[in-house]
Amino acid sequence: MTKPEDPPYVRIVADVRRRIASGELRPGDRLPSTRELARTWKVAVATAAHALKTLAAEGAVQSMPRQGNVVAGGRPPLRARDAELSRARVVEAAMAICDRDGLSALSIRGVAAHLGVPPMSLYRHVESKEDLLREMTDVALGEDPLPTLPPPGWRAQLEMAARFEWRTFKRHPWLARVVNITRPEPLVSAIAFAEWVLRALESLDMPAAERMQVHILLHSFVQGLASNLEAEADAARDTGLTEAEWMGTRDSGFQALAASGRFPAFARTFQAVDDGAALEVDRLFEVGLTMWLDGVGRSRKPKRRAR
Repeated sequence: MTKPEDPPYVRIVADVRRRIASGELRPGDRLPSTRELARTWKVAVATAAHALKTLAAEGAVQSMPRQGNVVAGGRPPLRARDAELSRARVVEAAMAICDRDGLSALSIRGVAAHLGVPPMSLYRHVESKEDLLREMTDVALGEDPLPTLPPPGWRAQLEMAARFEWRTFKRHPWLARVVNITRPEPLVSAIAFAEWVLRALESLDMPAAERMQVHILLHSFVQGLASNLEAEADAARDTGLTEAEWMGTRDSGFQALAASGRFPAFARTFQAVDDGAALEVDRLFEVGLTMWLDGVGRSRKPKRRAR
């Protein structure tokens, strides 16, 4: 089901999919032209064209000479493997693809191929790629739930929350590219994480708006560092080199810059660092988390207990 905040082209695509799935539109039936869609939905011609392009990329429609866009496959007969499908299976398959090949490999057609079913059969369980990504995010964030009973003290609770989230991002490197702090989705697993952090912060002398900001900043620290995980995995697949091996190919360049005399602070630090150890993401996480928590502790004190 589409939402009011969804882009107009998403609503057009969802409506066409619904009509195909219900049998209202059958294989070979002509679809409205770009201009007809633009007039019906009161959108720009470019928006209508984007909707048709999306449907064509999914294999739902095709362009035919002298006919325009027609339904390509319609709703195929229900096969045994189709009957085994469920929303959970579709999401599981999509996550497996992204875990193995990265977010760029995700497509409805690819998930269908992974499951051995026609692409249109997936739309009985997910409405769109955007819907699929939302469900994947919720499932991933909820795989490793925080314990019901928190450890004593706000710092221990925030540290535990950060470590749980870091572990989730490492398990699913694509996830850091999906979650969005400026356009968050109301997902159960995300709100459960927020609940844990905000409850811990209630013990500090901190107004509500600042508690929300600190929660977002803690998540942003973890997500920001985790955004390098998929990039590194992609680079390793593309180059065949590990991080350490790739750095070895660039060492002479960094050495030359350090020796140029133009960057004395960089040169002093670079020469003292141990073989790229400062770039290890797990070590960066530990150092960054400690500094972050130290900063919160210095800026805000625990609430005074009422006598």
